[in-house]
Amino acid sequence: MTPAFSLLPFCLLGSAALAAPVLDDAVRQRAEELTRLGMHAGIVIAVIDGKDSAVFGFGSAQPGKAGKPGTDTVYQIGSITKTMTGLLLADAVAQGKATLDTPVAQLLPGYAIPAFDGRQISVLDLATHTSSLPRLPDNFAPANPANPYADYTEERQRQFLAGYRLPHAPGTAFDYSNIGYAVLGTALARQAGGSYEALLQSRIAAPLGMRSTSNQPTHGMLARLAPGHLLSGEPTPAWDLNVVAPAGGVYSSARDMVAYLQAYMFKPLRPYALAIVPQRPLAPGSETKIGLAWLLEQRQGQGYAWHSGQTGGYASYAAFTTDGKRGVVVLTNTARDVDALGVSALFPGTPLPALKKPPVAMEMPRAALAEYVGEYPLDKNFTLTLTLGKDGLEAAGTGVGAARVFASAKDLFFFRAIEAELAFTRDATGKIDGAVLSQGGENVVLRRRRPE
Repeated sequence: MTPAFSLLPFCLLGSAALAAPVLDDAVRQRAEELTRLGMHAGIVIAVIDGKDSAVFGFGSAQPGKAGKPGTDTVYQIGSITKTMTGLLLADAVAQGKATLDTPVAQLLPGYAIPAFDGRQISVLDLATHTSSLPRLPDNFAPANPANPYADYTEERQRQFLAGYRLPHAPGTAFDYSNIGYAVLGTALARQAGGSYEALLQSRIAAPLGMRSTSNQPTHGMLARLAPGHLLSGEPTPAWDLNVVAPAGGVYSSARDMVAYLQAYMFKPLRPYALAIVPQRPLAPGSETKIGLAWLLEQRQGQGYAWHSGQTGGYASYAAFTTDGKRGVVVLTNTARDVDALGVSALFPGTPLPALKKPPVAMEMPRAALAEYVGEYPLDKNFTLTLTLGKDGLEAAGTGVGAARVFASAKDLFFFRAIEAELAFTRDATGKIDGAVLSQGGENVVLRRRRPE
């Protein structure tokens, strides 16, 4: 461990403060409403103002028990983990163990890493989601959809890489990739001669005093873990991400996440400063840039870095202004995104979107449901398949387990496991010819495959 990296100071919650940070009233009211309506089991919002911080809890930390979640309540932070993996890459660069242009194949001897016309995948390509690797590997077939990554091993990752053909040259297009970050974490751990967890602890968690941050939670952390929930409010276990842990497997608390953000905000040492240097635009001409995982944008004339995350029963958001004056962390144990809360907390006065209450399911005869059964391909890599199970209509995407969908109106269905809707379309004769999948503000048109 280099002396400079281990000497990084951080501000503890509870230290003397001249004025405690304030949570925007609209954000407070929305968090109270979300938990009161049961749309979130619990929410924690940490606000950093200068070198002071405060944590605000809403809802319940444990089902059926009194007590709001707080500073030390533990959550799975999902893809915010990627910023830690990106920071570990920055640390390797700062130590002279790698450069951003280092081919990942150099760090993974024995692996067959795909290339495109001789252009190899660099660690920067992986860190900026420009590796040309897909979001999920094509051999991802979870045995248990409620814990989809548990059986995805390093050997299966190795097999995927050996057989995958890149569709275009690395470094030329942004394609968000969980498997790309899994490979990056594997490579950095292999170079360090240990596990990803060991590297996380020695280079980030221990130097910052983050005692509730781990990919392998301790018994003490599990005792403070807020149990995960689906959108429907049903309990669900935290995901075991196995080899994909560098993409989303870390658990943490508000206390630890405040320390983590402050490390970037106040005169950051080289690894932290390098991690938020803009590396590539998200698209040609885009004002949004990406550093080493962190997304870099402007709002109200102020630059800020942010990342969000979501696993089966949790969602998260972390952001800070690049002038070091304000930061926000939002953690919840329900799989419903909290990005809007985070943005409004970071930039007080930012309007929150109208609250969209969950749709109400309507009964539909099985004969009517059977009309929607079929395959709806997007391209050669992804097909949404609708089947009729014993409990109703189920949808499964390529490489993803099946989830039940519920009718809210004729030709309009919604998921309870994720925030997504399916609107079916019909041709001139009244037969279903496609569907529009709406998720995360995006609409994807899927044409129904005709029987051969």
